[in-house]
Amino acid sequence: MNALNTQQNIALLNVQQGLSEQSKLDLTHAARNKELEKTAEAAKEFEAVFIAEMMKPMFEDIKTDGMFGGGHGEEAFRGVLLQEYGKMVSQTGQLGIADQVKAEMIRMQAQLETTNSAQ
Repeated sequence: MNALNTQQNIALLNVQQGLSEQSKLDLTHAARNKELEKTAEAAKEFEAVFIAEMMKPMFEDIKTDGMFGGGHGEEAFRGVLLQEYGKMVSQTGQLGIADQVKAEMIRMQAQLETTNSAQ
């Protein structure tokens, strides 16, 4: 009976160790997913800023209209308006800049990890 208890204890330890290994893997995957989410968010923000900068020349020659506002206030907040336009266009995903930026960031990170592990 004593040998059976020993075998059961060994089996339980093996199961526990397997669960511990799985927990480590789960935590690693969760951390990697969090990093991917941050990468995707940074790529979206980059795309929004890029679009806003692309739109800026389109609005430079537009004069403010005195009838519905205009003046220095409209000129001052035009940059904010362009930032919001950039965010809206970026959210549609039609340009695909964020996808390309994200893929490049992931490739560069993998290359950096490979370089660091080789040292």
